[in-house]
Amino acid sequence: MYPIKSSRRLAPDIYRLEVQADHVATSVKPGQFVVLRLDEKGERFPLTVVDADPESGFIFLVVQAAGYSTKKLVNLSPGESILDLLGPLGEPTKIAKFGRVACLGGGVGTALVYPIAKACAAAGNEVVSFIGARTAKLVLLEDELDSVSNELVITTDDGSRGIQGYGADVLARRLQAGESFDRVFAIGPVPMMKSVSDVTRPADIETIVSLNPIMVDGTGMCGGCRVTVDGQVKFACMDGPEFDGHDVDFEELAARQQYFKDHEECYLQNL
Repeated sequence: MYPIKSSRRLAPDIYRLEVQADHVATSVKPGQFVVLRLDEKGERFPLTVVDADPESGFIFLVVQAAGYSTKKLVNLSPGESILDLLGPLGEPTKIAKFGRVACLGGGVGTALVYPIAKACAAAGNEVVSFIGARTAKLVLLEDELDSVSNELVITTDDGSRGIQGYGADVLARRLQAGESFDRVFAIGPVPMMKSVSDVTRPADIETIVSLNPIMVDGTGMCGGCRVTVDGQVKFACMDGPEFDGHDVDFEELAARQQYFKDHEECYLQNL
């Protein structure tokens, strides 16, 4: 059992959970994730670890209450427990002193970009972070990202905060104006990661994206998280979750994300 110490609402339907998971807290690295099962009859689902405190044994998760299991998770109160928590899983982010790094987060992907930006800064990189959200009230972890970035850029679809538009478009304009980056990280909805990869491809900037397809066991056995990268089948839970965005078949990924959508809607009606 994995007790929940705290649950805090960051934005509408988005929560930050602090969970006791000593074995994860002492070994997790940026980019890695855990697979949770809330109860005996619950489904298994992945969440990226946003931060960890090895001394206390707590890990921090940012959860968007979008599906049946995530809605049940955010409804748990401090003191209640998660039945199973497996991890850390996946290959950690490859961090080095690249030079100038752009870290783009879209929606809840902003929370997943934070540990990467933090690690890049610690490695001596110049970090420019881009936070993208639909509207001002959905902007996440602004203070946290600002503290590890040389520059923080905020964009909103409706213009209610920062620059109106998308992070990929802002990045494109900056590249066209002569700015350069040595590495780009982009995490968010599939269309957002595809757009960023399309922007950086002509400039030949290595661009790392983090994929979150349907997962079941997190060990590569079920095959549910298979994706096509550079024409080859990969398993996001074992080979990823991070891949070169220029090689990902985003159209296939988007289609696979819709699998079981009808089943999910049926379960939500009974929540």
